[in-house]
Amino acid sequence: MAVLKYSEAEVQHPSEGIERRLVHLDKMLTAVLDFSNGPQTEPDPMHSHPHEQTSYIAEGEVLFFMEGEETQHLKAGDLFYVPSNKRHCIQLLTKTARLVDSFSPVREDFLK
Repeated sequence: MAVLKYSEAEVQHPSEGIERRLVHLDKMLTAVLDFSNGPQTEPDPMHSHPHEQTSYIAEGEVLFFMEGEETQHLKAGDLFYVPSNKRHCIQLLTKTARLVDSFSPVREDFLK
């Protein structure tokens, strides 16, 4: 069946204060990230990856940083995208946040 219920999804803990749930096909992956480690006084470290990424802020507020771009204050309902190999990161402004990230191609590193 092409359904994954949130309550039944495998929970990954990529770092303290973050839960990640995944669904994927052959060419794309969606990750629901639940953050409980905010607010942060500094942004996460900048990083990049070869995958294209879109992100939907489902809950909370973040600052979004991307090389060559102005910092953006994003709230629930806002979206951002990251081209392949572009350095980026976020900073949580609220205690909790939920981001829905989609990647193409699939983030094989998330599946291990």
